[in-house]
Amino acid sequence: MVGIRKILLAAVAAVGFGQGAQAFELGVIGFQFSSETHARVANAAAAAAKAKGWNVTLLNSEGALPKHAEQFDALIAKKVDAIIIAMGKPVEADAQFKAAKDAKIPVITVQSGASPHALFDIQTNEYKVGAEAALYLLGQLGYQGNIVSARFDLNVASRIRGKLLDAVLSENQAVKELGKFSMARTQSWRDDVRAGMQALLLQNQGKINGIWASFDGQAYIIDDLLQAQGVKKGQIPLVSVDGGKETYARIADPASTFMATVSIPFEEMGKQAVDAVQTIVVDKKPKETITSGPYLFTDAVLVDKNNVQQFLK
Repeated sequence: MVGIRKILLAAVAAVGFGQGAQAFELGVIGFQFSSETHARVANAAAAAAKAKGWNVTLLNSEGALPKHAEQFDALIAKKVDAIIIAMGKPVEADAQFKAAKDAKIPVITVQSGASPHALFDIQTNEYKVGAEAALYLLGQLGYQGNIVSARFDLNVASRIRGKLLDAVLSENQAVKELGKFSMARTQSWRDDVRAGMQALLLQNQGKINGIWASFDGQAYIIDDLLQAQGVKKGQIPLVSVDGGKETYARIADPASTFMATVSIPFEEMGKQAVDAVQTIVVDKKPKETITSGPYLFTDAVLVDKNNVQQFLK
């Protein structure tokens, strides 16, 4: 009897109750959930997929490339129907991207950079974002004075923002960059930023007129350091990129030195990735119905004291 029951169960599993019985399997990997933006994209994608009734495997690589590669391999071995990667590493994990393509598992990335093995990358136009943040800061300084910067050159989006800052500075030579700190890709990145920026602030004490940070997580740490030194809002304007509840609260807070951010719609990008999977993988429509190139661009919005209240709502 047990043998017959097993055979019957296997037959039911194989045939299913009609075509839609087998739930769609989606793998979602966020590179480092301790970075709020990675978690926001990955969690939004997972929630949107679950709302469709899909099964979701949600993974956090914890900022470690070997773990990132292992998780990617595990999803390929599991034969999921599609994979979404938040802030992934297409260059470093090229072998995994290729393996997914070879296994006919479509991959969509968010804020990761292009891969020849992925369908496309959903991101903001970082060239536009970088120019907007840099020009806002220079506007606060009246296009003259001294700045320092906190950078993250190991991340493609942050690196582009930094290059745009360099381009803006090269054309506005009344503004000097006294020093820059570039963050390492580590699990203890907050300590890294705190130590590096503390040294930079100390080294250039009394000379700094403005500060540029490549992403808001860095800016929170810098803001805390400046507030501890008694710096008031507007004395040393601090500008960054990303957006989020804490950022908007700091921009609205009269005690904070945080002046503005270029807000990226991370949750919306996670949802867009799931919608794209639905269109291309489930509905079998061509990728070109969404975007023809390797990128699908979304709009970012500058948030400062003039419009922060609507974002706080």
